[in-house]
Amino acid sequence: MNPIIQIVASIFGTLGAYGLFLLARFLIREAISPLNNLPGPPNPSWIQGNSKEVQDPELDVAQEKWVDKYGTTIVYKWFVWNRLYTEDTKAINHILMSGYDYQKPEPARKWALRNIIGSGILVQEEDEHRLQRKVMNPAFGVAQIRELTEIFMDESIHLRDIWVSQVGPDNKPVRIEVQSWLSRMTLDVIGRAGFNYRFDALDSTEPNELNKAFSIIFGFASRFTIWNVLQSVVPALRLFPSTVDSVKKEAYATMERIGRDLLRQSKAQLAATGEKGDGWRARDLLTLLVRSNMSKDIPENQRMTDEDVIAQVPTFLVAGHETTSTAVTWALFALTKDTKAIQDNLRQELLQVQTDSPTMDTLNSLPYLDAVVRETLRLHSPVSSTMRVAMKDDVLPLSTPYTDRKGNVHYEVPVRKGESITVPVLAMNRSKRLWGEDVKEFRPERWLTPGGVPSAASSIPGVWGNMMTFLGGAHACIGYRFSLVEMKALLFVLIRAFEFDLAVDADDIVGKLAMVRRPHVRSEPEKGSQLPLLMKLYVPS
Repeated sequence: MNPIIQIVASIFGTLGAYGLFLLARFLIREAISPLNNLPGPPNPSWIQGNSKEVQDPELDVAQEKWVDKYGTTIVYKWFVWNRLYTEDTKAINHILMSGYDYQKPEPARKWALRNIIGSGILVQEEDEHRLQRKVMNPAFGVAQIRELTEIFMDESIHLRDIWVSQVGPDNKPVRIEVQSWLSRMTLDVIGRAGFNYRFDALDSTEPNELNKAFSIIFGFASRFTIWNVLQSVVPALRLFPSTVDSVKKEAYATMERIGRDLLRQSKAQLAATGEKGDGWRARDLLTLLVRSNMSKDIPENQRMTDEDVIAQVPTFLVAGHETTSTAVTWALFALTKDTKAIQDNLRQELLQVQTDSPTMDTLNSLPYLDAVVRETLRLHSPVSSTMRVAMKDDVLPLSTPYTDRKGNVHYEVPVRKGESITVPVLAMNRSKRLWGEDVKEFRPERWLTPGGVPSAASSIPGVWGNMMTFLGGAHACIGYRFSLVEMKALLFVLIRAFEFDLAVDADDIVGKLAMVRRPHVRSEPEKGSQLPLLMKLYVPS
């Protein structure tokens, strides 16, 4: 036999044998996993497991139905992997508050997320995460968000004026697709407030180069395929380029170039104005981050590199753009779904304010507006769940025991290093066990009356509002104040100006997950994410 052929055959034989060894080790590990004793749904497919059910929008959140049948702590199959799922607040508190003992899955961090946002704070763990969080915290404080409220109001009024121009002189209801408009508005906000950059998305018919680059990367990353899953867990498969790699590479180059320009401008602004530079309009989040990073309070060896700072630009876009626009879209859906009484009550409160551009403190002083925002983020959290992987062997304590497949009762769950756990955000926000029988109703009044929020909900270990929307612990959302005030600004302006009704039947609206959970019209799947509403100017009677 030709020596070259022998060498090639030997290499492939060795690789094949090693692959079989890894497969056998994996199958044995899964077969003896303690999680197999937990209750859960039957496995419908050896390859896909329960993954199709989890992703089926008609089931909304499939795990909610499993919990009703099998209990609050269960196991299901994500493709061929066991995945622990629990709505037990004691277990979730242990996971979120155990520092970095439970981390985002490494394939998701180092492959999927990094493909979108680079090495920003959303993908970091342990020392690097602590460092970035320490440097970034000052930029997201109450005083900083108070000053940014002017930008929130400006862009909300800008959107209002565009919508006003679309209403005819007879003030008959016009159909408008609010999801895309809100996405453009929040993009303009995060551009100005995040890094002093003008997208002009509300006025432009074509996206500028940064918007286009981000849309390309975000669009490819949001497409769920089995090949993407395999690439995330088998690094060798990443060596095989796809037809879109060159397009993505060009988009990344554009984002990096603009990021460096923005960083250079921020440093120049600080050099020109000094540590206490006057003129807030230069004090966007990126400039605040640069100022904090240069602070004498932070040792030289604990400062972020320029690459780390630049990586926060796409992080701001992901975390501060789609989530807020989606949350406000769901708020408008909730305010039009069943009865307009809630919309009318909110409008009457907002009309009592004597200015079109209130401050953050004024917005936060409006109780019904606050209740509507809370109820929206409880019932329609944009992020439906997140994942954690145990970094060591551990035991999860439970407040509610489970009965295993052999009939034995357990008050804790043994977890091995490397096993995956779903942290349910949306399901815990609307758990009957925690919130009561009316949990699926949009009822802002629950936040205004004594005892309206059940005591059981107070055990939810979220950083805000007795809910999981912004998570908790080391990875709690750093920008939750930013998002809340922006939501309030948008609702303040839009509800004062317009009356809204659904343009389609409420049952035709379904939530679909693609990075965040967005509304879709079931009868118009080709149009993608959308929420069509009928809009007319509000005219006092």
